[in-house]
Amino acid sequence: MRRRPALAAVAVIGALALAGCGGSDSAASGAELSVGTAYMPQPVSASMAAGFLTITNEGDSADELTSVTSEAGEVTVHETVGGTMKEVDRLEVPAHGRLVFKSGGNHLMFEKLKQQPKQGQSVAVELHFAHSDPVTVKLPVKAATYQPTTGHSGHSEDSGH
Repeated sequence: MRRRPALAAVAVIGALALAGCGGSDSAASGAELSVGTAYMPQPVSASMAAGFLTITNEGDSADELTSVTSEAGEVTVHETVGGTMKEVDRLEVPAHGRLVFKSGGNHLMFEKLKQQPKQGQSVAVELHFAHSDPVTVKLPVKAATYQPTTGHSGHSEDSGH
């Protein structure tokens, strides 16, 4: 049952790279979601890792990220407020706005990894929303010290530098 998201990942990533926005699947909800600046720093732990990305909503309606799944291991969503990290069951993706996951802020937490991802590999995740269809995204594994140059704007992917 989890084999199909891998095929969907290729289609979604290609569509996002070409169109820069969500497909017609999410248009009915009023949210128009796209994902950019996705990456995972190479984990220093064999069983835990973090993931970062930006979800952009160019639609007229807000949506909520309700969960994230991955064949790589268990994934939870964390927000950081006032320097304190806590697990949450949903985060809003505002209409005409962005939900940013970045180092020191909101992030995805991977636990019980089946294998430790290495730089140059990628980890697929499926983002689940309250109203929009799920979106599958590949997070390229970068150096542990990697910092994106795009400022998490969501307007461009990492150029591989």
